[in-house]
This record gives sequence, C-alpha cells and structure tokens, in this order.
Amino acid sequence: MIKKVLIAEDHESASISVQKTLEEMGLAEADYVYYCDDALIRIRKAKEGGDGYDLLITDLYFDPDHLKQKISGGAELIVEARKDQPDLRVLVFSAEGRNDIIDALYRVQGIDGYVRKGRNDSKELRVAIEQIARGERYFSRQWVMAARQHNGHDFTAYDITIISLMAMGVRQKDIPAHLEQKQIRPAGLSSVEKRLNLIREMLNFSNNEQLVAYCKDMGIV
Repeated sequence: MIKKVLIAEDHESASISVQKTLEEMGLAEADYVYYCDDALIRIRKAKEGGDGYDLLITDLYFDPDHLKQKISGGAELIVEARKDQPDLRVLVFSAEGRNDIIDALYRVQGIDGYVRKGRNDSKELRVAIEQIARGERYFSRQWVMAARQHNGHDFTAYDITIISLMAMGVRQKDIPAHLEQKQIRPAGLSSVEKRLNLIREMLNFSNNEQLVAYCKDMGIV
C-alpha cells in the first residue's frame, strides 16, 4: 500500500502533473521538492519521526542554479535515500530514453519502476504506481521490447526449466532430483551450477535471486 509520497522534480509543470495524478488516485498525502538535497532531508526527517515515505518519485536530471547542491541528480538521490530507508520504493519519472541508463537503474539501483516523460505519461504513471502499490515492479512495454532485443543470452528450454524450478522455491541443490524425475539431461548438480553461472555472467547478475526476478519481469518464466 502507498499512502505517503515524495516528489523530487525541478520543473514545476511536471511536478503539478504528478501531483494531479496522485490526487486523482486518492493519494493526497504527497510532498514535493525542487532539489535533491531537500528530498533527502525530507526522507530522513520523516523516517526519524516514524512516518517514512512509501514512495519516492524522482526525475534523473536537475538543472543547476544559484543554490549549490551536494546531490545533483536523481540516481545519486536514490542511493543516499536507500541508505536511510532501504525499503523505500522508487519510481523514476524522466525524459531519459537511453536503454542502457534505464537498464542500470533497474539492475544496479533496484528501482521499482520507470516512466518516460512524453505522450500519455500521466496514464502510465497511474499504472506504474498501482503496480508498485501491489508490491510489483513496473516495466514499460517499450523498455521490455528493447531489453529483449538486446538480451545477451538466448534462453534454452533447459535454462527455462531450471530457472522455473527456482522461481517455484526449489533450492539449487534439489534441482537435479527434479530433472531426473522428468528425465531431463544433464541432471547433475555440477551441470546445473555451471549453466546458472554462465547465464548470470552473460546477464551481469551476481546471484540467482536477481536472475529469477529478471526472468519473471521479462516473462521468460
């Protein structure tokens, strides 16, 4: 559930648009700031007061002005905010369209959703917030299509089988027994480990949890 939202956006028109979307969704408890430093201060104070924010909606880029800031952009704000509140959900709302940057936000920053500013962005914001409120991550259709086209690994039926087993809660050491039961080869633990290591390396993941989450999000399993 999302009740309390913080908007970090330096363009007033965009901020008003987000606020209007939140009001239409019945999320009246929303604060907004124009600077990343102010956003971090708000997050810390709310957390210390026992009434932390449920969601941070932030742009990536903030135009510099006469007020010098320690945190100049949204990516850095996410890192610092998560240090104080690790469970803070984050939705990035930006005009950035480069898939490598958006991909890094999901993989490295662990954001919960990304909406690109443009046509029908208010509708997409609403969908993203509703999905995040349900405990899900939001991926725009455009990003998913681009990510699939640039996927560094072609998943085989064998790959999908072992990842599907992990997605169902089967421990890695127990996968061979399931493969044997279905007469799938190779079924040895060593073969399973080597295959998972290869997939993680190709997709730049450090653990199986990240791999399983990615495959679920991408509709692979």
